[in-house]
Amino acid sequence: MARISTAAGEADTSSLGRTLVHEHIFVLGEEYRENYQRDWDENAMIAKAVADLTELKGLGIDTIMDPTVLGLGRYLPRIKTIAQQVELNIIVATGLYTFNEVPMQFHYTGPGLLFDVPEPLTELFVRDITDGIADTGVRAAFLKCAIDEQGLTPGVERVMRATARAGVQTGAPITVHTNASTRSGLIAQRVLREEGVDLSKVIIGHSGDSKDIEYLTRLADSGSLLGMDRFGLDSFLSFEDRVDTVVELINRGYVNNIVLSHDASCFIDFFDPQLKQQLVPNWNYRHISEDVIPALLTKGVPASDIDLMLVANPRRYFE
Repeated sequence: MARISTAAGEADTSSLGRTLVHEHIFVLGEEYRENYQRDWDENAMIAKAVADLTELKGLGIDTIMDPTVLGLGRYLPRIKTIAQQVELNIIVATGLYTFNEVPMQFHYTGPGLLFDVPEPLTELFVRDITDGIADTGVRAAFLKCAIDEQGLTPGVERVMRATARAGVQTGAPITVHTNASTRSGLIAQRVLREEGVDLSKVIIGHSGDSKDIEYLTRLADSGSLLGMDRFGLDSFLSFEDRVDTVVELINRGYVNNIVLSHDASCFIDFFDPQLKQQLVPNWNYRHISEDVIPALLTKGVPASDIDLMLVANPRRYFE
């Protein structure tokens, strides 16, 4: 058992219960919202999030990990307000989300740059974990970085190494957004390993977009958790393939390396909401509880394995 920071205060890891490891509440560009989303109603959006998360709690989910970091519109005062109105735990992250370059706020500042100082990204991430994010009093409990189709660009590598060093310094675990089609999880593991990260404290996010068992077992054999965490994004991989891949991994003895989630949100400004509903109608917080778990049970996965993936494995990630 360990103590962990949530958006509503400290909690014991023993109380996390069933945990979805990769769910956002809001994904948006705050600068864009302030200037162009004139129909944004803050109170209504908070109320919607409270309703969605309360419904999720009613479906038996006790905790979500929210990896909304810099680059995805993280705004902790809003998340704190929501956390105070729901019984579900919200665990927040620090880090930076980019597929290419670092933001201009860091472009000229860092080792060997115009303003030659120690890596400010690492310092920022460590401060978010040890002291709290901005002046909210909420401490991040895990780290997030990304590597997508573009691969290990200089900006992506800089962020990833800064994330790794913050993880080694603080002991906080790491989640990596990856692109399964390019097998970028293997690159992420290599870089994190070079920085001294314990790969058993790493979730290779979006592994569930692939049914390439050889790739997935290579990741798991290095100790990492496989984020089968985009259930509902059927346009990337079908529901049937996602379920069958989890079943195959379990049959091969990898249940201790699997965690589940949707990568869903209450609101995301990447897509038109109506078009999103038409294209991916199952991409919501309810899908695992209502559809995925019954499908796994029907295919012979024992209830004890469901609990391993939803309870024991996320808890071990933090402990």
